[in-house]
Amino acid sequence: MKIKLRLTLEYSMLTALLMLATMFVIYAHSEKSRKSTFIQELQREAITKAQLFLNGDSTPETMHRIYDNNRQFIDEVQVAVYEKPFTLIYHDAGNIDLLKEDTLMFRNMAEAGGVMNLNVGEYEAVIMDYSFEGKDYVLTAVAYDGNGRENIAALKRLLIAVSVICFTIIVISGFLFAYVALKPINRLLEEAEQITASSMDKRLPLNSNHDEIYELSVTFNSLFDRLEKAFNSQKMFVSNASHELRTPVAAMKAEMEILLMKDRTTEEYRHAIENMLNDAQRLTQLIDGLLKLAKADYNAESIKFEELRVDELLIDSVQHVRKLHPDYKVDVIFQEDIEDDSFVTVRANGYLLTNAFVNLIENNCKYSENKTSVVHISYWDSMTILRFSDNGLGMSEEDARNIFQPFRRGENKGYAHGYGIGMALVKKIVDLHGGRIEVHSSVGEGTTFIVNLPHIVS
Repeated sequence: MKIKLRLTLEYSMLTALLMLATMFVIYAHSEKSRKSTFIQELQREAITKAQLFLNGDSTPETMHRIYDNNRQFIDEVQVAVYEKPFTLIYHDAGNIDLLKEDTLMFRNMAEAGGVMNLNVGEYEAVIMDYSFEGKDYVLTAVAYDGNGRENIAALKRLLIAVSVICFTIIVISGFLFAYVALKPINRLLEEAEQITASSMDKRLPLNSNHDEIYELSVTFNSLFDRLEKAFNSQKMFVSNASHELRTPVAAMKAEMEILLMKDRTTEEYRHAIENMLNDAQRLTQLIDGLLKLAKADYNAESIKFEELRVDELLIDSVQHVRKLHPDYKVDVIFQEDIEDDSFVTVRANGYLLTNAFVNLIENNCKYSENKTSVVHISYWDSMTILRFSDNGLGMSEEDARNIFQPFRRGENKGYAHGYGIGMALVKKIVDLHGGRIEVHSSVGEGTTFIVNLPHIVS
């Protein structure tokens, strides 16, 4: 069910229920008022006729004739007078007794406080105590409230007609209300459908009301910004990766084609195989780097994090670098005593963070003549701080600004082999851990990478 139809039904049902409740209250109040007014008329009529009879102002025969004559034109009240305990002394029409009084009615009336109302089919009646000149009597009056019931029936018909008309108006207005309320959303849907892979720069329009629709548009535009960034990054990644993969494969293919042109000596075959092996090793390194870079793009929710000591991860990284490059030298310096283990304990994925440290150390050693990296560990406030320094070639301001972009290599790319993946990988891993990384470098004076990671608050 669409929102427009659901809003129309919900609005119509709620309004209709409120309207019906109001109509019912009006009808119930009117019926109660009619009955109360008619009971009062019965009591007055009973007292009037009782006084006429008991005073002797009119004979019973005259009162009977008046009752019989009136019954032909109006709903005349039938009155009876009883002398206590239960002696009938007057009745308007003994041959047409509508109430059929008995002693049980009188007892119930006495228990009810001297006045009792009751219904006899469509007739309404009242039984009441009455005192006259020191004597106690019981008066009964019964009649059909034709005029009052006709008014109530007319009111009922009017309320039904008004309900039907109002309900029709409510349904139509509910549909119009839903249409107007959802029109901005329909417009957003139309605009959103225009945003495709070939038009990722389009955005949803923002209204000037700063309402919920405005907030929805802002949220979607923010989502599109992230999607466009990820989409462009993915396109660039695929383009650069395919280019980098093609280079060593092409070199291997060319080497093999040259070998097949004619017979070679054993030394020539050995030399060609060594070249292809080097290309294969480069290809393996590139594929490994690409896989690590792809893994660093995962959401934090999909990666296992645990509390780990940064200094222990760093020692593991140093050992790994020394194993891969025996000629690399790494010095680890603690700038101050660690007063609390939590100062160097972070929530991290050990595999990813170790990879980041290895890349930073290798980068220091690779671009310094003495192949040395100096790592300083300290802490400040809520951050564990690591500085990876070398006294090597350094880099220009432009290279430092772009060093974390994938496949971007600087002006010193001829000094050491690489693919421009390592620093991009480091940046992604640090971001994934809620940290930040900075680079400070000057040409000929070396480079320092500063990594800040949030530690566990003790």
